[in-house]
Amino acid sequence: MRSKFELIFIGITIAITAIFFVVIGSMFLIPSFEGFINALFSEQLIFAISLTLTTSLIAASLVIICCIPMAYTLSRYEFPLKALFKIIIDLPMAFPEIVIGIALLMFLGSNGIGNYLDFLGIQLVFNSTGIIIAQFFVALPYAVRMLYSTFNYINPRYEFVSRSLGHSEVSTFLNITLPLSKNGLFATGVIALSRCIGTFASVLFVGGGILMKTDTLAVSMYLNLSTGDIDMAITAGILLVIISFITIAIMEKYAKENYIH
Repeated sequence: MRSKFELIFIGITIAITAIFFVVIGSMFLIPSFEGFINALFSEQLIFAISLTLTTSLIAASLVIICCIPMAYTLSRYEFPLKALFKIIIDLPMAFPEIVIGIALLMFLGSNGIGNYLDFLGIQLVFNSTGIIIAQFFVALPYAVRMLYSTFNYINPRYEFVSRSLGHSEVSTFLNITLPLSKNGLFATGVIALSRCIGTFASVLFVGGGILMKTDTLAVSMYLNLSTGDIDMAITAGILLVIISFITIAIMEKYAKENYIH
């Protein structure tokens, strides 16, 4: 027999989840089947899918490479102004994504280092490179925070025992710490990839939102909605929902299997 307290909490959870499901699921009912298929196989949307997946995979890989030493440093080592460093890294999670986009555009554009890079023939804005940079800056704080929690959960005694047995710090990290954090690493990678795929405002500013050049799925949805092409916009939104659902489902399944075993 469930208690009244338990029933109330379960009821609240079911009700709010149902609202989320109805709101998100309503997108699937808007376009006609013919309009959805035409939009799905259009040249513009195929390009947007390809660009989104390519840039997101590159950006997410860079995020993982960078967040491992950063998260481990914040978890294990003490150094001056460590608390300030943690605040600065977490800061992008607290303000709107558009702020990152404007800051990157000012820094990488003609008002920042863009003038100097032009002499070298390097351009970091209004192209796919700019998209990757924007995705990287948006996803990195989430990845660092998540992996930081993972490293904190691992008992440092395992590393101490390994070091006392004569293993080097590098060997201990590669053979003890990383294997123990594999679940957290996988989850961090999935979250980083999801954030990269769904990044909008910063990609729009740094990439420029140029049709058939820098329009990711999120940007394509915005551009088509602004021009009144509802079928194309909603189809892009549906694809984003499906991709996000698949990545999160994979993460949940992987985490559950590893927990059981």
